[in-house]
Amino acid sequence: MFNLKLKKLYSFFALFALILTSFTGQSFAKKHPTYASKTCNGLVQVVIHASYGGGTDTTARMMSIRTRRTLNTDIQVVGKRGGSGAKAQNYTLTRPKDGCTIMALTESHLYTMARGKSNMKISDLVGVARAMEEPNFIVVNSKNKELSNIKKFIKRANKKPIVTGIASIGGTEHIGMYSYSQAAGVPFKAVSFGSGAQSLQALVSGKIEATLLNPSEAVAMIDAGKIKPIILLHDKKMSDFKKVPTSYDMGHKVKVVTTRGYAVLKGTPQSVIDEISKGMVKAMKHETFATYLTGAGLDPKTSPAGTEIWDKQLKENYKKADKALKGLGLTK
Repeated sequence: MFNLKLKKLYSFFALFALILTSFTGQSFAKKHPTYASKTCNGLVQVVIHASYGGGTDTTARMMSIRTRRTLNTDIQVVGKRGGSGAKAQNYTLTRPKDGCTIMALTESHLYTMARGKSNMKISDLVGVARAMEEPNFIVVNSKNKELSNIKKFIKRANKKPIVTGIASIGGTEHIGMYSYSQAAGVPFKAVSFGSGAQSLQALVSGKIEATLLNPSEAVAMIDAGKIKPIILLHDKKMSDFKKVPTSYDMGHKVKVVTTRGYAVLKGTPQSVIDEISKGMVKAMKHETFATYLTGAGLDPKTSPAGTEIWDKQLKENYKKADKALKGLGLTK
C-alpha cells in the first residue's frame, strides 16, 4: 500500500520543488544551443491555473527541476488563476507560438473549453508531454453490505439510484460517474459537496452511498477500513489493488483518469514540439521526478509520455468530456 503519510510527503516535495525552482535568474545553458536558448532568451514559462503550492504547481516545479537541464533553459512557473483554467487559457492564447510558453493541463481545462467558458478551443493546443495519469475508483462505505461489490452495486442501482458524492457539477467525479452509468446501466443521483475531501467525509459518515476517488486520495481511508473500492475505472489493474476489478473486466469500456500534462499552441514548429517532448520525458524519467510519482502511488515507467501518446489522449479525453457534459445538459 501507499505511504500513509502522503500529505507530508507532498508537502516535502512542494517545499523541495519551490526551493530548487526559485532561482530562475541562474542560467542553465550548456555548451550546445537549444530552441529555448536561441528563441526564448533562455527562459521558458510554464503557465498553471491553480494555487502555488498545490498539486499542479508542485508537479510543474518537480518536472522543471530536470527539464531545465534537458532543455538548457531556466523555467518560470507563472500562475494565472481563475475561471477553472479560463484565465490561464486566455493568457496562453496571447503568447507567441514558439514553445517559450507551455501550459500545464488538467481535466479542468477540458471541461472549461467544452463549456465555452474561455476563448481557447482544444484545436488550439498540441500536447507535448504527460506527467502523470491516475485512475479513479468507485468507492463505498465499508459497512454498506448492500453495495459491497460491483455486481451488488449495479443490481441495487437498478432498484434505486445510487446517491453519489461529487466535488462539483460538471467536474471529474460527475463526468466519470455519468460515463460509467451510461456504460453499465447504473442510475445515480449526484450530490455536490464542493470538494473531494468533503465527499469522502460524507461517505464515511453514511450521508451518501458512493463517490469517485483516485488512489492517492482514497488510500488512507481504505487502509483504515472506512471505505472500500469496488471497481477501478481503467483497463489495467493496479499492483496495490489486484483484487479490485476494472471496468474493462466487467465489459464496460470506461476509463476515468486524473491527468496532468503540458501543451503548446498549435502552430509551434514541429521541431520545437519534438524537442520539448523529448526533453520533458527524459527529465520525468529521472529519479528526481520518478520518486515524486512513486510517492503519489504512480508508476514512473508508465505515467510520463511524449507528444504522440499525450496529444492523442488529450484530444480523446476532450471528446469524452464534451459528450458527457452534453449528456448532463451542461453544454450546448
